[in-house]
Amino acid sequence: MPVESLFKKYDLPVPRYTSYPTVPYWSITPSKDQWIQHLNAALSTEESSWSMYLHIPYCETLCTFCGCNTIITKNHNLEQFYVDLLLKEWEIYKKSVPAFTKKPLKQLHLGGGTPTFLSADSLTRLLSMILNDVQKDKNFEASIEVDPRRTNKEQLKALKDVGFNRVSMGVQDFNHEVQRLINRVQPYDITKNLTLDARALGFGSVNYDLIYGLAKQTLESFSDTIEKTIELRPDRIALYSFALVPWIKPAQRLFKDEDLPATDEKRKLYELARTQLTAAGYIEIGMDHFALPDENLSLSLKNKTLHRNFMGYTDHKTDVLLGLGISSISESPNSFHQNEKVSSLYEAAIHQGQLPTHRGHVLNEEDIERRQQILSLMTNYEVNFTGIEQKSSAEHYLSEMLKDNLVEITDTTLKVTTAGKPFLRNACVFFDEHLKRKQPESKLFSRSI
Repeated sequence: MPVESLFKKYDLPVPRYTSYPTVPYWSITPSKDQWIQHLNAALSTEESSWSMYLHIPYCETLCTFCGCNTIITKNHNLEQFYVDLLLKEWEIYKKSVPAFTKKPLKQLHLGGGTPTFLSADSLTRLLSMILNDVQKDKNFEASIEVDPRRTNKEQLKALKDVGFNRVSMGVQDFNHEVQRLINRVQPYDITKNLTLDARALGFGSVNYDLIYGLAKQTLESFSDTIEKTIELRPDRIALYSFALVPWIKPAQRLFKDEDLPATDEKRKLYELARTQLTAAGYIEIGMDHFALPDENLSLSLKNKTLHRNFMGYTDHKTDVLLGLGISSISESPNSFHQNEKVSSLYEAAIHQGQLPTHRGHVLNEEDIERRQQILSLMTNYEVNFTGIEQKSSAEHYLSEMLKDNLVEITDTTLKVTTAGKPFLRNACVFFDEHLKRKQPESKLFSRSI
């Protein structure tokens, strides 16, 4: 079957599988006591470790492609207010889970929103107070997502001074017309200069986020974006598919259908970028990442220690991911926990000395088993069956993908072929028992291509 036909055939709404069960299927929220028990149990072994995510929701302007939980404001008086809330939430966890100050912290990541909405002083106050409380792992990584338009050298220096060693820059596309349509005009020199500043300050890894499938992107214009990216030589690149979810993010309704690339055109953008990046020496990782051969992500892929969580692909697997801040998601071996998504509800809970629980999920044995299988497929393109019955079921369920040579099945394993890599999410659906049992009655997920 021609590639174009395959794209149309398999371009279906499916999850991105940064968790399993996926968030819409969370049904059994752990009680606050239960959640704390899960955390204490997960960090009770001698070799246990953890990572932390801090969500900074504020942005000064709205990027119309964005699917993140954000608050649009230019009121920087909110900085100290929000830092205080984060530190109070951290105090609640310190008291409830003493292991957070004793077990090694492997990774700290700031996302948003725009984490550099916070000034250098605010970043220093927040991060130094948290890091002074913890035991950093010998291979500790501290990273941050930044908007180059809202980030200066003073902020980068403050981050470096408290131990940060990786910075990820939102670029999306270097073409001016594309930038205009997504309300994110960001001249090339802004990204270039911030990259040079980060390297001069000693950041060991500089990363770029790019998006394909945006309005008015063409093969010619996106090829130019990739060439400009290669010139700046970031250590790691996230090449995300534009997730069109206007029923969740109304700002995306500003895009006209005729301005967005068709399914086969959209995939050609990725394939073009992949060709250029691999020719320049980058290693393709998972379904949407690239890294230089000596970058930790590439080494993790080679060593089969690659991991995937709510932050995407990572080389840091830990027993617990603790999320602080509005809408942040935390993960333990047998449960998920998400904070309140509404600012007033989050604030009220913190001021009462309570965990700001919005929802979560307690995993049963089947959930845990399927989570591991989906994780294996998403990171290694290969997974072992639990037995002959699952193998037979896979042959039936994935018969079309087998016929199209997108997957291979042996007595013990399911493997996604090279031709099947664009359809990795589709293969994962076989292991998604929640989705198979209850198809959504309304739109939930972005399309797979």
